[in-house]
Amino acid sequence: MAATWIDLLDPTPEELRAKAPKQLEETALEQLLALPEHADDPRPTLQGHGDYVFGIFLVAVAVPEDDSVYYQEIDLVITHDTLLTVRKTPEGGRPACDVAAMQKTQKPDDSAGLLAYRLLDEIAERYLDLVDALDDEIDELEDKVEGQPAELTRARISTLRHDLLHIRRTLSPMRDAVRRVIDGTVEVEQGPEVFPREVEVALNAAYDKFLRASDALDLARDLLAGVRDYSQAKIANDQNEVMKVLTVVASLVLLPTFIVGLYGQNFVDIPELRWQWGYGFSWGLIVVTTALQLWWYRRKRWF
Repeated sequence: MAATWIDLLDPTPEELRAKAPKQLEETALEQLLALPEHADDPRPTLQGHGDYVFGIFLVAVAVPEDDSVYYQEIDLVITHDTLLTVRKTPEGGRPACDVAAMQKTQKPDDSAGLLAYRLLDEIAERYLDLVDALDDEIDELEDKVEGQPAELTRARISTLRHDLLHIRRTLSPMRDAVRRVIDGTVEVEQGPEVFPREVEVALNAAYDKFLRASDALDLARDLLAGVRDYSQAKIANDQNEVMKVLTVVASLVLLPTFIVGLYGQNFVDIPELRWQWGYGFSWGLIVVTTALQLWWYRRKRWF
């Protein structure tokens, strides 16, 4: 007998109570209707309750146009013959997971656990795509380090770092939840089993994708740290160049200042003061010494 897949998008309490399995507890209904209080809620999980399994998963969606990432919560209630999914549209976002397309591929002998596997596999695939998109963003940022202002680079690094941390907070518990199913620790307390052995084996594919996404996330974090170090090194190098120019300018002014100060002393017996060409001599001395310094700095490639 084929399992039933019931999908609800932002249901009202009446719609949810009409479609939900009869044995669903009131606390589970409240959780299905609840909206997250802040960005870090809810924490993904998968737990057995009575004769059903209750799960919370988050689908991450990258928006390259806005350089942002938003999350859609998908709650699952899995019984032996029914899969209930409740999708919650995020504020300012849109539904991210096309459940209708997956429902069309359902086979007559598919169990509710197998349907849940396909949904989890799709979520894991989306996280792989998300990390790939973040890698592209980091590569693009690295290319812009040389040309754009340092303030923009720092702001973008901060945003990407926040996105990576948030993804890790959602990805890790989902990976661990799938692992618990494979290990057989997510079980119903009564009634037929929800995840038969063939489903546990199939879930290895989804777990592998979550694991690959976690490893790719670590690599993306290292790449972002490299961009940060490169940006800081560029800032330090730019400051060194500025200091080098200022040092050269100060050196160029030093000798003329000495010459002017020398002939500006209030002594009577300064020969050049009574010399007809004394004024021109002092200017010539300034020009010659400055030119010699410029030649020397150019030869040393100091500017």
